[in-house]
Amino acid sequence: MTSRPNRIARDLALGGIVVGAALWFAVPGFAQGNGLAMLGTLAKGEWTIKQRGGAPDRKICLKTGQELIQLRHREAGCNQFVVEDGAARVTVQYTCPGNGYGRTSIRRETGSLVQLESQGIHNGMPFQLVAEARRTGPC
Repeated sequence: MTSRPNRIARDLALGGIVVGAALWFAVPGFAQGNGLAMLGTLAKGEWTIKQRGGAPDRKICLKTGQELIQLRHREAGCNQFVVEDGAARVTVQYTCPGNGYGRTSIRRETGSLVQLESQGIHNGMPFQLVAEARRTGPC
């Protein structure tokens, strides 16, 4: 028969393993989840993206905020992995089969102003984008 202190130690150890396993399985699911709540707080409408370095301005219609993640890879079918999902910053890494990959960080300043950084490979060529995006009107 097992003594009471040994049973308690055994039960705590088993409980720790169960909790640890539950956390281990939960964390990757959270990291890959489609949360990105901060993007949902951005104002809907037309946004103007001003790249640093003199590239022409670009306008996009923001409906969910997710449109800011894949500015170079506009096609559907890309796989996304959420690296950071904070209240003021999100970072998403994505792969587009047959057309490259990218990693985009979006930092929220206000509901109508964000800072963007994105880099990766598109059509076999490297790209890097550093820009400010601001809501400029309705779509």
